[in-house]
Amino acid sequence: MNILEIIKPENLVYEKPRLMNDNPMHYCPGCSHGVVHKLIVEVIEEMGMEEKTIGVAPVGCAVFAYNYLDIDWQEAAHGRAPALATAIKRLNPDKMVFTYQGDGDLAAIGTAETIHACNRGENIVIVFVNNAIYGMTGGQMAPTTLLNMATATCPLGRNVELNGYPLKISDLLAQLEGTCLVTRQAVHTAAAVKKAKKMLRKAFENSMARKGTSIVEFVSTCASGWKMTPDQSNKWMVENMFPKYPLGDLKDI
Repeated sequence: MNILEIIKPENLVYEKPRLMNDNPMHYCPGCSHGVVHKLIVEVIEEMGMEEKTIGVAPVGCAVFAYNYLDIDWQEAAHGRAPALATAIKRLNPDKMVFTYQGDGDLAAIGTAETIHACNRGENIVIVFVNNAIYGMTGGQMAPTTLLNMATATCPLGRNVELNGYPLKISDLLAQLEGTCLVTRQAVHTAAAVKKAKKMLRKAFENSMARKGTSIVEFVSTCASGWKMTPDQSNKWMVENMFPKYPLGDLKDI
C-alpha cells in the first residue's frame, strides 16, 4: 500500500471504543467527563479486561456512567464508593475494580471513606474528577473550590476566614503508606489526553498486581457551573486551577 492509499479517508477512521454504548451522554458541552469515560474504556479494552472490570458509580454528574460504559457497575451512596469498592475487590480479587468520583463526592462527604481505603492500601483504582464545584446540583462551593472563586453558595468568592482553604486531597493521599500511585492529570489537549491514558493504564495494572491504591485525579472544567463557554473554561482552568492543582505525579512506587 502506497502513501496515497494510506491517507484515504476510509483508512483514517478513528472508531468509538466498543465498550461505549450508543446512548447520548447528558454531559454539558465542553465537559471533561466524556473524554475521561473514553480513556477508561480504551484502557479496559486494550488490557482485555472487559469481562473482569467492575466500576463503582457515584452520586454526582457521573451517576449515569453505567448507561454509557458497557461494563459491570455498582451504584454507591454519596461518598461511599471506596468502601463499596473495597468489598467488591476483596470478594472478587481477580476483578479490576475502580471508583469514579467527583470532588464533592470524594473530598467532602466521602473524605473518611477515601482516606481509610487508601490508608489500608486497598487494591482499587480511584478516578477523581476535580472541577472545583458541585456540578450536578447547581454549582455550589466544594472542598476544592479556589480562593476568591465565586459559586452559588459563595457568590462573593471563597473566603478563608469563612470557608477555609481549598483541600488538596491528592497531596494528602500521597502521604499515606497504602497508596502506590497518586497522579494529577487533565484532558484539555491532545498531549494531556495521551499522558492521562498512560497513567490510567498504570493505575489499573497496579490494581491487578496488588500494589495498593492508585488515584488518578483529573483537573477538569465545568463550563455550565463556571458560567463560561467551553473554550473560556479551558483557559480559566489553565490559568487558575493548574497553579493550585499542578499536573504531574505526586507518588509513583
